[in-house]
Amino acid sequence: MDRSDVSADLADILLTEQQLGERLDQMAAEIDADYRDQDLLLVGVLKGAVMVMADLARRLHHTVEMDWMAVSSYGSGTKSSGVVRILKDLDTDLTGRNVLIVEDIIDSGLTLSWLVSNLRSRGPRSVEIATMLRKPAAAKVEVDVRYVGFDIPSEFVVGYGLDYAEKYRNLPFVGTLAPHVYGG
Repeated sequence: MDRSDVSADLADILLTEQQLGERLDQMAAEIDADYRDQDLLLVGVLKGAVMVMADLARRLHHTVEMDWMAVSSYGSGTKSSGVVRILKDLDTDLTGRNVLIVEDIIDSGLTLSWLVSNLRSRGPRSVEIATMLRKPAAAKVEVDVRYVGFDIPSEFVVGYGLDYAEKYRNLPFVGTLAPHVYGG
């Protein structure tokens, strides 16, 4: 899928496929250096992190294990309350492991803060975070993120795993939707 397939739905492209790929190369190099000769478990947060996790893992130059979690935040509409329910838990024991949570985007930080606490309670050696996108202006809690792809404005974005009504995840870039799509 490319821009021409959804051009009427897009307002702008914030990050191109090339920009995303170049930043992932840099992030992978940092992760390789930081975890040289160490085990690493990548934990993806479904569904949004699928693209980031796959592309990041392929760029790493040492073997890693991967596992997935699905969590649901309760709140009103599109706002997270930070009250979280696990929909799909990890299959991997975290005891003594280096864990890298892989996210597509960090908004308020409420759900991620809960997730970090939950995973740290399972006895890992370390828990760090890698995210492709972060919205600093939307943060409600401070979350220490070790690897950040891009800081972006507090706009609703789609593509590269991010969706609106379960659509647009498979765009190879990150863009903003035209207001007529979401009634804005």
